[in-house]
Amino acid sequence: MIRTHAAGGDFGRLRAEFALPESFGPEVLAEAEQSVLDPLASAGGREDATNLPFVTIDPPGSKDLDQAMLVERTRRGFRVHYAIADLAAFVPPGGALDREARRRGQTMYLPDGNVPLHPPVLSEGAASLLPGEVRPAVLWTIDVDEGGEPVETRVRRALVRSTEQFDYETVQAALDAGRPHPSVASLPELGRVRRELAVRRGAVELQLPEQEISGDADGGWALARRPRTAVDAWNAEISLLTGMAAAQIMLDARIGVLRTLPPPEPDAVEWLRRSAHALGVAWPEGRTVSEFLSSLDPGRPSSMALYADTTRLLRGAGYTSFDGERPGLDTHAGIGGAYAHVTAPIRRLVDRFATEVCLAVTAGREVPSWAREALEEVPSKMSASDVLAARVERACIDQVEAWVLAERVGGEFTAVVLRAEETKAEILVEDPPVMAKCAGERFPEGERIGVRLTAVDVDKRKVLFERV
Repeated sequence: MIRTHAAGGDFGRLRAEFALPESFGPEVLAEAEQSVLDPLASAGGREDATNLPFVTIDPPGSKDLDQAMLVERTRRGFRVHYAIADLAAFVPPGGALDREARRRGQTMYLPDGNVPLHPPVLSEGAASLLPGEVRPAVLWTIDVDEGGEPVETRVRRALVRSTEQFDYETVQAALDAGRPHPSVASLPELGRVRRELAVRRGAVELQLPEQEISGDADGGWALARRPRTAVDAWNAEISLLTGMAAAQIMLDARIGVLRTLPPPEPDAVEWLRRSAHALGVAWPEGRTVSEFLSSLDPGRPSSMALYADTTRLLRGAGYTSFDGERPGLDTHAGIGGAYAHVTAPIRRLVDRFATEVCLAVTAGREVPSWAREALEEVPSKMSASDVLAARVERACIDQVEAWVLAERVGGEFTAVVLRAEETKAEILVEDPPVMAKCAGERFPEGERIGVRLTAVDVDKRKVLFERV
């Protein structure tokens, strides 16, 4: 992991620029406090699953824990127990909490503190699957065959208790040392099988390195490039497995809300083929986009350039709700199948409603009117909050990049050319890990070049380079 430290202030100006709420109103907070004292979960009828040794895997320091898992090997494959925080147990339909959550859409993550979807007394307290605490949850149990395909899915309300809170690096280190926690000892085997199945489905995964911001001991900010561990990918496969199971439940019942992405345009695929040829990367005849991308070495500069080009294939993501008949678009091209958001209700609005549909359908009862009526408006609210979240995340990274580089104008760096045009290019500077624009000519895509930092505007969050 490459990490660069910088001085810098807080993100208050950025919060004001995007009109992010600073707090919750008194009515919302009062309802949240009351729901903690008397949650809807107290009505009973929940399965007692507190004997299952669930664990959570999240970034270090996380408090809003949506998911807890237990993966078991069986004679015929695997059994996945996936407990998801049950926000509907704390959010009265039509109340102040519900209205505020619909207004916010999702949690916004900033380096100096989150702007949560729900008040912290819920998101980091009573609803969070914190270790050692009995919590109301929606429990998914999915039996999977040896080939990674689900054969049976059960979903119901339960009481659960997580036994451990892990982060990705800790789980990866334990697996590498041959000492995995029993609850995730079978995760690598299932994760690999599901990854192979994803490639056969046509799923498209981009492995551009993540830029990560964290505070440092001196009160400044650290900018890092965090590579994905294998545990990241395997953990994601459990969430995808559950989301795909949820989508199938809703499609069979002809009611729900899906996360959708149209198939890529043929021109975009052809563009990627031409890029691969120009970069000297072989694309064997008959190999699909998914198979081709999965064969690339993420550490090679040419691969990073191709991942950047692949974003052209993944355009038009949205949410599709339906009631009475299947929607015209019912798949997600990046996943290679039908998919729904149900695994992060603490931080994402749509999950609460999609989950309620699945619970009702599998129990053979009518979908509650409050969930059914929300389906029409949820797609637009989620799309708007997705756009805002992406802008906030990019602005935070741009701000820290400017702080990191403010004292290094005139310095020279090594960078990988991701995309090139006639007189400019998009580059990835390797140290510090910065994505930026670079002026110049005849940029070799997918190759390393020397660049010089020519200007930094901290207030506008802009950094400019030129080719050496």
